[in-house]
Amino acid sequence: MRVRLFGLICGTLLAAACSSQPAVEPATLVLRGGTIVTVDDARPEAQAMAIRGDRIVALGTNEEIAAYVGPATEVIELEGRMAMPGFIEGHGHFTGLGQSMMNLDLMDVESWDEIVQMVGEAAKTAKPGDWITGRGWHQEKWASVPDPNVEGFPIHTALSAASPDNPVLLTHASGHASYVNAKAMEVSGITARTPNPDGGTILKDAAGRPVGVLIETASGLASRTMAAWRAQKSDEERAADARRAIDLAVETSLAHGVTSFQDAGSNFETVALFKEAVNEGRMGIRLWVMVRDSNENLRAQMPAARVVGMGDHHLTVAAIKKTIDGALGSRGAWLLEPYSDLPTSTGLNTLPVSEVEEVARIAIENDVQLGVHAIGDRANREVLDIYEAAFKAHPDRTDLRWRIEHAQHLHPDDIPRFGQLGVIASMQGVHCTSDAPYVPARLGDQRSEEGAYVWQKLMATGAVISNGTDTPVERISPIASYYATVSRKLPDGSVFYPDQRMSRLEALRSYTLNAAYAAKEEALKGSLAPGKLADVVVLSQNLMTVAEDEIPNTTVLWTIVGGQVKYRAGS
Repeated sequence: MRVRLFGLICGTLLAAACSSQPAVEPATLVLRGGTIVTVDDARPEAQAMAIRGDRIVALGTNEEIAAYVGPATEVIELEGRMAMPGFIEGHGHFTGLGQSMMNLDLMDVESWDEIVQMVGEAAKTAKPGDWITGRGWHQEKWASVPDPNVEGFPIHTALSAASPDNPVLLTHASGHASYVNAKAMEVSGITARTPNPDGGTILKDAAGRPVGVLIETASGLASRTMAAWRAQKSDEERAADARRAIDLAVETSLAHGVTSFQDAGSNFETVALFKEAVNEGRMGIRLWVMVRDSNENLRAQMPAARVVGMGDHHLTVAAIKKTIDGALGSRGAWLLEPYSDLPTSTGLNTLPVSEVEEVARIAIENDVQLGVHAIGDRANREVLDIYEAAFKAHPDRTDLRWRIEHAQHLHPDDIPRFGQLGVIASMQGVHCTSDAPYVPARLGDQRSEEGAYVWQKLMATGAVISNGTDTPVERISPIASYYATVSRKLPDGSVFYPDQRMSRLEALRSYTLNAAYAAKEEALKGSLAPGKLADVVVLSQNLMTVAEDEIPNTTVLWTIVGGQVKYRAGS
């Protein structure tokens, strides 16, 4: 009796103890029934994931996560599809993306005549004196070379005839050259006697007449005039334009599975607009900003502008951006040796080295990262030298994570320096296949093979490579850039130096965890693990297993930011 009574009492007490233990608190969102690629070495894959608020609380099997489903839990049935960390656009131009959707889209045009026609149509409805703008043309991608031309660029005559009363400014896909018509040159004061500005070229014909092409800093001759025209708009009109550009950039990013966007250069005025958007709840993605402004303004305003994790980690302003050279397509990349197809030129140094040295001091003083645009091998060497000197002068600063934006064409001697110095190579996979058709012409075969988009060589040194699209230079499509990164395949089926391709996991990491690391945000995002921000994208196909040539057909089904569904395909 005593034994039975003791057992009964113990059993009752144990049951009471068990019933007093709280059940698992329900999740607000559960994803289940798929392949969740976490980019987390501790648990590379899972079937299901539970999210509470803006954080991940658990990953596991469908059975393990079932405990987190309560009456109010939203459930997404993956039905075998792939979920992964939200894409991080490692280098893009946020307001530029929005503005590109408000102008003529020239990215897919195949000829100069097509551009002239588009401008002519726009001129029919434009008010006299209003500027007609567009972006995305690239002479190397046209089906034929215009006739007449100078260095492959067309003469402005047809464009000027299509829009005689409206100034026209069409930005090259790279952003490093512009095309203007006669009216734009007239109102900007550009004539045969106008000298080339420092770091820029006004392309002229044999008779010394401007053909309409403005390379690098020369674009400012027209863009400043256009900016003055825009400044005449009312405060309400300018504010509406700015708000629309931001809203369009958010909407387009989400539709492409981008949950975080690293903005490669906005001035302090634009930073203020970003903060306003966050305060108004309009910043639907997470924005990390490099400030691009004069050194004078950086010294004066960076301390007050700096912010980390504003609005529940929707805005961080903790980096500076400068540009030391131009682009390869316009022969503005600064090279150690002359261009193979233009032996008289080694490209352009668009910003004095002394100014970059000064901004390195400003970055150190303000405890912010520094990213310098460098495409040519000379530009990359100069920036690495500046960084190395800054690091040696501040040996106590061991986690600076300074970046080189693009790092496209490197001298073999400089490749190991990325890993040795801890400099992040902020590169864009899609640029590789986009530029590949003319890279050997610009650099020659030897330089191309030794140093053009050398991802594997960089990674072998221990360097971290972050990925992106440089939108609006390219479409903001992580899928397209991912495909370029793993295939390096050109439209004609050839492969651009295939030994430098990334594996699928390396490419995925470059677009998620590496990109987060490049912004000092890897503790918050870039992989899926309990405690991290619930930034997730669901895709129609598994990027890790689908046939390589099928990767570009992958679409975004859901984009989730902070546990909230921000984009749903078809809705």
